[in-house]
Amino acid sequence: MATKKVAAKKGSAKKAAKKTGTKKTAAKRKYSSAASRSVQREMKAMEQGKLKSGRSGMKVTNPKQAIAIALSEARKAGKKVPPPPEK
Repeated sequence: MATKKVAAKKGSAKKAAKKTGTKKTAAKRKYSSAASRSVQREMKAMEQGKLKSGRSGMKVTNPKQAIAIALSEARKAGKKVPPPPEK
C-alpha cells in the first residue's frame, strides 16, 4: 500500500514540473539553438585538432577561444546571440 502513495506523489511532481518549466525558460533564453549547435561543432573541431584561428592559422587549444569563434560565426550568420562584451 505504501507503493501506491509514492507513485501518486511522483506523478504529481511531474505535472508540476511541466507546468512551471517550459514557459519561463523560453522567454529568458539568450542563445538560439542554432548558436548552441555552432558551439558544439567548433568544440568538436578543437578536440580533433582541426580548429584554426584567424590570420595566423595557429591551432586553437583553449576551449574559451573555441566558444568565442563559434559565437562570432553565429553573430555573422544572424543567429540569436548577445553582443560581445566590451573591453
